[in-house]
Amino acid sequence: MSLPRDPDVQVSRVPSKPVRREDDGAIAVDLWVCREGTFESDVALRLTPAEAEVLHAQLCYALDDETVSLIVPEASVPDCRKGALAARRRR
Repeated sequence: MSLPRDPDVQVSRVPSKPVRREDDGAIAVDLWVCREGTFESDVALRLTPAEAEVLHAQLCYALDDETVSLIVPEASVPDCRKGALAARRRR
């Protein structure tokens, strides 16, 4: 879905709906679309498993900063992020 480049358009995750795998194998993320503060529509962002893996890696990289320890106790950090935290400490 292509949205117009309008500063009054906002897209956000539907907080009550989890990311899910659909019957065809696609990964779906439910989104809300609002224009000028008014709900317009909801849509599912559908990713192939490969696209979801790339997004996962990019999110881990983007989240790899000092703030992670403020948000998530180190003991609760997912395994995929522990190596990045250890590498940061060695610098």
